[in-house]
Amino acid sequence: MLRDRSTLALAIVMVALVVAGPFLPAWLRFVGTVALANALAVLGLLLLIRTGLVSFGQGLYYCIGGYAAGVGGKDLGLTDAFALLALGIVASGIISAILGLLLCRYREIFFAMFSMAFSMILYGLLSKSQKLGSTDGFNVVTPTFLGYAPDGANVKVWVFGLAVVLAFGVGIVLHQHLRSGMGYASEAVRDNEIRVEYLGVSAQYVVWWKYVLAAVLAALGGGIQALASGHVGPEMAYWTTSGEFVFIALLGGTAHVGAIISAAVIFEFIKTWVTQISPYTWQMFLGIVLLVIIMFLPKGLWSLLARMRRAS
Repeated sequence: MLRDRSTLALAIVMVALVVAGPFLPAWLRFVGTVALANALAVLGLLLLIRTGLVSFGQGLYYCIGGYAAGVGGKDLGLTDAFALLALGIVASGIISAILGLLLCRYREIFFAMFSMAFSMILYGLLSKSQKLGSTDGFNVVTPTFLGYAPDGANVKVWVFGLAVVLAFGVGIVLHQHLRSGMGYASEAVRDNEIRVEYLGVSAQYVVWWKYVLAAVLAALGGGIQALASGHVGPEMAYWTTSGEFVFIALLGGTAHVGAIISAAVIFEFIKTWVTQISPYTWQMFLGIVLLVIIMFLPKGLWSLLARMRRAS
């Protein structure tokens, strides 16, 4: 696997970030952790886009992952980071497996709208739940790591390292998956679903499987976000959260998993910077960036790298 240049590059960057983590400024480490949490959700969205579907409801599972980590510590007494993340994975896997049976029957605009509708339903329920903090949410327990309890700021260092390993580890696995038979089946469903059926592969099953996998990755990202910020709230399920994931996917392009991770980091730093300069108009700035990308780089920032390679 590591003989592949892209895989090797991802592995090198992963190791470098884990080693550099303890020496980074606290603010940079936090922004990087949030960016990698978002990258996990967008990597799942990449799988859906490859099948020709766009989901504006990934915030549903992002929120489930975050709230699972919060509830696991608050009501179940769990503190281990891996156990808290596992709760979100199991919960999102079960829910997405059920909802996927419905959603995979509807394609194109209906898929996007239905997925967003379920996300907004969760947002409404959480906003009205007094037990879960209503619109304010609630704090998440300080995590431990397989019995080890870092002290003070070292907790954030460990969460950052965990985010790096998960994001780049998932990226490496997905890079190999997209080059496998099941990975190419996604593009086949997008291009000609009827021919896929003639070949004996169920297009509906391919979409269902990608939907469940995308949900699990979104929940994993939501869990990391909860551990990093120490707080969860219903805004994690709001449609703008899902819209940010779509924005990141458009920013990076779907040609390579490295594009998704890079775009997530770029997006989070731009958002942080613009919010500090103009907290009330940062959405407008991001909208302008999106328009520029659509007009001049319709295949994302990764296409710019491809152009530079061809030019050289």
